[in-house]
Amino acid sequence: MATLSLRNIHKSYGDTAVIHGIDLEVAAGEFIVIVGPSGCGKSTLLRMVAGLETITAGELFIGADRVNDREPMDRNIAMVFQNYALYPHMTVAQNMGYALKIAGRPKAEIAARVAEAARLLQLDPYLARRPRDLSGGQRQRVAMGRAIVRDPAVFLFDEPLSNLDAKLRVQMRLEIKALQRKLGVTALYVTHDQVEAMTLADRMVVMNEGRAEQVGTPLEVYERPATLFAAQFIGSPAMNLVDAVAEAGAVRLADGTRLPVAVAAEGPVKLGLRPEHVHPDPGGPLAVRPTLAEPLGANTLIHGTLDGVAQDFVASLPGVHREADLPETLRVSVPAEAMHLFDAATGRRIGP
Repeated sequence: MATLSLRNIHKSYGDTAVIHGIDLEVAAGEFIVIVGPSGCGKSTLLRMVAGLETITAGELFIGADRVNDREPMDRNIAMVFQNYALYPHMTVAQNMGYALKIAGRPKAEIAARVAEAARLLQLDPYLARRPRDLSGGQRQRVAMGRAIVRDPAVFLFDEPLSNLDAKLRVQMRLEIKALQRKLGVTALYVTHDQVEAMTLADRMVVMNEGRAEQVGTPLEVYERPATLFAAQFIGSPAMNLVDAVAEAGAVRLADGTRLPVAVAAEGPVKLGLRPEHVHPDPGGPLAVRPTLAEPLGANTLIHGTLDGVAQDFVASLPGVHREADLPETLRVSVPAEAMHLFDAATGRRIGP
């Protein structure tokens, strides 16, 4: 395993800039997840690390080596793709050992490495099969096995679970995390799925329009989002945002409601309230007019509008709440420590 260092990385296609100065230091053995919506530049960034895209400006180091101009085969990395990229005419064992065969490794070494990877991935019974005879999850294991046998310095994953169904994604997510911990490898993982990011990452990079909005542990990003974008992208359902004005240790909503917030700020702000932090409270300062209930079993999502403010609002309430039983107005409150303030002009977080 090795460290990975991205220093002011830029990427442009002609006059169009798509990556705007990414800085990231990855420790040896760290699992970094790059997360963001489609088109934000996360896969382009990964492909630059792999050597599949040229770097317009900045420096990329794997360990102590600057690798900007090295070919992909000379970077000691292994990449797992979304579409598996397996050779259909080869067996599982042949697919897994092909890179070593091309490198001229002895047959005995190839067989030993393939057998060890197959044992780790529980692929022993399938080594003589071809990809068409495997399930999606098994094919993904073969793709990971092909990467493992090379013993690379860095693993790269480009949305590897996107083609799997929801149940299999959960299973494979757990397997990838357990495998990474067991091998102790440095990993860079790209996804648009925030659940994958939250559960897999030691640290995550939240990207938006080619920029890193925030870098931090999953809980840091969830509990202290640095920007409006990070606040709404991480968390499901998305954070409620309410227009307000900060004044003297409180925020004032459009209808005059004042909520105490221990932040020294003044002027227009966005007040962020996560749905799961909204609690029913007969004497609560906020009034929600419910329009729709989504029972999810353990909790119910109440969709509505914030009375007096006319903004959409979602509350996640524990237990089952049937739409017919909801009051015309639901009084709620949010703990002061669970309120988030963002500058209305810049979108940057205000306060700790």
